[in-house]
Amino acid sequence: MDSALGGMELAGRSSPMDELADFLDQLKTKKLAEGNFLGFLNVLIGRRISLGESIISNGLGWRDLAGWLKKVRWDPEMVRELGIDPLELIPRDRQRYWFAAISRAGVDSLKGAEAGTRFAAALTSAGYQVGPAPKPGLT
Repeated sequence: MDSALGGMELAGRSSPMDELADFLDQLKTKKLAEGNFLGFLNVLIGRRISLGESIISNGLGWRDLAGWLKKVRWDPEMVRELGIDPLELIPRDRQRYWFAAISRAGVDSLKGAEAGTRFAAALTSAGYQVGPAPKPGLT
């Protein structure tokens, strides 16, 4: 598969949590969210993502996504794309750091929905199935 992710495939682990961890690690490695971090947040929070018969996510709550970003050691400088200075956030507690960034990002705004549509298109071109966007204000 020729894609923006370089033909990435999940390792075929059995646990959905393992698949989500693999998915996030691979997105981070391939830097697919760079330049569209708001879209990344919008899709991970509000849409179903699957690969073939394997469901990666049915949408995550803000706190859950913050925990995953901490777990996979997502680059904290990415918040700059959201117009947030990393020094304004809680540096020692990464889960609170990411939660605060998500809460300030506007993931349920029109801008967030448009960014989510762009990110979903990138995932789709990489072979993933991405569910439809929720109605505005419901993420």
